[in-house]
Amino acid sequence: MQARSLLNCWPRMAFTVRVEDFSVVIPARFASTRLPGKPLLDLAGRAMIVRVAEQARASGALQVVVATDHHEIAEAVLQAGFEVEMTAPDHPSGSDRVMEVARRRGWSPEAIVINVQGDEPLLPPAVIRQLGNALTADPSMGAATLCEPMFDTATQDDPNVVKVVRDADHRALYFSRAAIPHVRDAQSGSGRGLPWLRHLGIYGYRVRVLQRFVDLPSSPLEQLEALEQLRLLENGINLSVFDACEPVPGGVDTPQDVQRVLELLEDR
Repeated sequence: MQARSLLNCWPRMAFTVRVEDFSVVIPARFASTRLPGKPLLDLAGRAMIVRVAEQARASGALQVVVATDHHEIAEAVLQAGFEVEMTAPDHPSGSDRVMEVARRRGWSPEAIVINVQGDEPLLPPAVIRQLGNALTADPSMGAATLCEPMFDTATQDDPNVVKVVRDADHRALYFSRAAIPHVRDAQSGSGRGLPWLRHLGIYGYRVRVLQRFVDLPSSPLEQLEALEQLRLLENGINLSVFDACEPVPGGVDTPQDVQRVLELLEDR
């Protein structure tokens, strides 16, 4: 039950955890189908990957490392004063890139690493800290992620928005691009007021669990839904899913997303 109190953001917590007990790795690759060179997009005077790193640093993490295979990305990050690891170019996923950093740096099996997506320039530092705090407070927890409620029907039916259902102890039961849970008797009002949960693409791991994850072969459901987190569930690895303690703006995948982020930065 201790983990449930972690739904609040730091510092409004009833117990003390050391925020330096976690590190952040930001995988960033240059190639992108819709937005080539996405990490280097200029967002109000700073490259997107730099803005992501700034949000991560504000979380209080012990280390913030950008993991990339592209020299221009590395140069932009270094010039902004952040650490870089040049990783192998053939990693199948960002998780593999994060594990390479953990291995290179000799992080212990119990070390906590937060995988922050490189296209989330507005990710609140508080939610990064939330995952670090959750894993720090519960040594038995091996992996955790976040979600937030959504009530818009169009969003629920959007296959680009990943949905999650979880059990009473906040452990993931399933992730899908479909609208889950399905409300069978929607006409009668059954399920009204119950929000769907949007999965947020941020993960916290103990290194030993991340190592096991990347060592496993791609699983059938993972391939079917194109969602790598299903590999954890298919192999019996618990993944805790907490409500994000602050709203999380969407990431950058399209030119329209770039304009939305620029408008939000201007409002700030």
